[in-house]
Amino acid sequence: MDNDTDKTMPLQEAVSRYVKKGAHISIGGFTLNRNPMAAVYEIIRQKITDLHLYAHSNGTGLDELIGAGCISKLEIAYGGNGKAAPTCIRFAKAIQNNDILFEDYSNYMMSLRFMAGAMGVPFLPTLSGLGSDIVSTWGFPESLRRSDPKIVDRKLAVVDNPFGNWGGAKKVVAVPAITPDVTIIHVQKADAMGTCSIKGLAFADVEQVKASRHVIVTCENLVEKAELRKNPDMNQIPFIHVTAVCHVPFGGYPTAVYGHYDYDSQYLKKFAAAAKDKDAFKAYQDAWVYGVNSHEQFLQQVGKESLAAIAADPETGYSVNMKRD
Repeated sequence: MDNDTDKTMPLQEAVSRYVKKGAHISIGGFTLNRNPMAAVYEIIRQKITDLHLYAHSNGTGLDELIGAGCISKLEIAYGGNGKAAPTCIRFAKAIQNNDILFEDYSNYMMSLRFMAGAMGVPFLPTLSGLGSDIVSTWGFPESLRRSDPKIVDRKLAVVDNPFGNWGGAKKVVAVPAITPDVTIIHVQKADAMGTCSIKGLAFADVEQVKASRHVIVTCENLVEKAELRKNPDMNQIPFIHVTAVCHVPFGGYPTAVYGHYDYDSQYLKKFAAAAKDKDAFKAYQDAWVYGVNSHEQFLQQVGKESLAAIAADPETGYSVNMKRD
């Protein structure tokens, strides 16, 4: 690959080119942190449906996609929006109403599944889940597993420890690798080739990226490669894994991006109130997602004052004055 390949493109183009109906996708971030929200809103605006979503522990991005009817199948450990919604509301309602097919794993299981995909191995073993309903309760019917070659034949497998009782365990849980068609993440810095620097916790983003066939990166700052070479140890994602780079400041809003801005507690509070009612949520998305043509227009609607109120303190990396109730 040419080291000087310029992978930058508008977000609308990246989404339309790589996120197709029925695709298996993964989104980065963790609950209220670094959800790739600009890309999520663009998927919704382009009305891309029947998506199979993998998420470690996601929040607003997960709820917006499910609420918009973009997701038909989901594999996840947890979905929550902090105090505004300890369990994502549209996510919970979709499960309760059987609107989507769903399988759950522990946080550690999902981390290992992405790790297996990144390593190129079919599964990884763990003790996580033993003795819980996660092992015995499966959500995808056998007919679906047989008909869709992208879905693994079994949710997991409890197998004998091949080394006897070595390590103190007679049984281990084998969890299958995840290899998405597309992974989408939001980072603080990226260059035009796709080398990325994530400040703060990386969560499972790096493994998700390395496990995926295509990767869309949205970034706060698009920088020259010389800047990233100053501290190469801070670059978690090499350019070889990235397909498209989209410069989208505030691309994680209303979730937090460490060192840039905090999550918007007031916006998420209003979001949660709307999410409790199907018609109210439709009205919310009509106004805030479908009612604008881009993330830039969405931010204009949010307003400079609201964005300024969540600006990160340079020492702590988050907003020290924001009301979080």
